[in-house]
Amino acid sequence: MKIKTKILADRLVALFSGWPGVECVSLNEAAMPDTLDPYFALVLDVFFSAPIPPPEERRGLYGEDVTAFENSSHHLKDRFLIGDMPVRVEYKSIAQIEELASYADTRADSLWLIKDSGTYGFYRLTQGEVLYRRSGWIDKVRERLLAAQDDFWERLRDVNQSKMEHFLNDLGAALYQGDDFFSLISAAGFIKHACLTLFCVNRRFEPSHRAYGAQVLELPELPESFAAQLEIFLSHREGGASAERRYTLAKLIARGIISLP
Repeated sequence: MKIKTKILADRLVALFSGWPGVECVSLNEAAMPDTLDPYFALVLDVFFSAPIPPPEERRGLYGEDVTAFENSSHHLKDRFLIGDMPVRVEYKSIAQIEELASYADTRADSLWLIKDSGTYGFYRLTQGEVLYRRSGWIDKVRERLLAAQDDFWERLRDVNQSKMEHFLNDLGAALYQGDDFFSLISAAGFIKHACLTLFCVNRRFEPSHRAYGAQVLELPELPESFAAQLEIFLSHREGGASAERRYTLAKLIARGIISLP
């Protein structure tokens, strides 16, 4: 973490740790790049078990140098600037986190409740850098998530692999119809769920969308030639894959993923 980022993170953590209802504060990986990186943001997850100050009060508590303050409709996400540094704070109920974690260990049969939101929430829970903990709660939650049973991963793989095949069919239909817009939408859906299926095969929670490309290629279990196929599939440079070639590649990628144990 850069010095400028750490100073601001320490300032906010000092504020949150003084609230009785706050159990833990973790730092998202979006704060790891240099502050000049376009993807940079100081993103903090604040886990609470008792009421926290309302948005109007929080706005004042953040400091007099806060500008461009915004709050989500549910009042649990704050966005603002301190100087030129973008800050995002997400407040998360421990009770809701406990329920979410139960889908990974004791309630895999209820996985359909999170099939659309995916496992990025689990990724943030397990990968965030803990800046403050009042007790060992976060460590216990992480242990539970990292010990997710085979049934959880197999069910999740089935969901994503089915969606991958659905988008593959859409990609073929778009090619047949000459529908460029539908082709683009289908290609995006296909490659997203292809990657999600691979994360499931490798028992990994999904990262943020912007990290998919790098992290999926680091997985130990991948189909043969997947990296080369993905590079060509994503290419939009002159001489990149035509619609026909992209559909052919998609079928090869899907076949390779389905063949994985």
